[in-house]
Amino acid sequence: MVGSFRTVNYLKTGKMINMKRILKAFLFAPVLTFVFAACGGTDTIRIATIGDYEPFNFITTEGEISGMERELGDELCLRAQLECVWVPHDWELMIPGVIAEEFDVILTGMSITDKREESIDFTEPYYPAVPAVYLTLVEASEEVMNGTIGITANTIYSEYYDEQGLPYVPLDVTVDAAQAVLSGEVDAVLVDHGYAVERIAKHADELTTVDKGVMFDRGLGIGLRQGSELKDKFNEAIASMKEDGTLNELIIKWLGEEAATFE
Repeated sequence: MVGSFRTVNYLKTGKMINMKRILKAFLFAPVLTFVFAACGGTDTIRIATIGDYEPFNFITTEGEISGMERELGDELCLRAQLECVWVPHDWELMIPGVIAEEFDVILTGMSITDKREESIDFTEPYYPAVPAVYLTLVEASEEVMNGTIGITANTIYSEYYDEQGLPYVPLDVTVDAAQAVLSGEVDAVLVDHGYAVERIAKHADELTTVDKGVMFDRGLGIGLRQGSELKDKFNEAIASMKEDGTLNELIIKWLGEEAATFE
């Protein structure tokens, strides 16, 4: 997944907090208050998301979490008979946060990779593994690959470019990569397939993809602390959604007919 420059930062408990994140925490408050009231104060499973990665997760104008992953997470919790709440968290602090037990689950477009599995566990994928693509303007040619490439910072894509010593423009996680192309800030952006499909559907006459890239991951999965008993529960729920077709229906609903689905 995608994954940051910072604008105004404040030091708090050893962490850098973005003012936009603080505002987002207030926006989440109505959602969390409602859920806690509904749960009657009982133990809950805390699901962390960034809320900045439409259509997978985003904040509505009413201040509520929405997107494919919100709907997916709610359905998985229902099937697994778990009481769940959603909490906002910074992308680059997701893995440290779940390890430190600040929350229990990462559900925010995180790719399953060997490197990440050194620190946390993943469920089976809820979105299939598909090669990453370069999103660019429809009038662009293959030569765009030699132009200015934008990549969201702190992601598997930026890590790859860093390892290869290739130049790129780092994009903040709060920046819509597609808008960076549309505005002319960069010539193309390296993004995951699901995001590209949805953005092309949204900007059909303006955006396209060129040159499918490297297979970077094993799909998108739910991140958990190593050894968490939640892994089996979520895997069973994901398997049931795959079996009855509701997971594919959910993917198509949010990402469109061209999205990758499970066979």
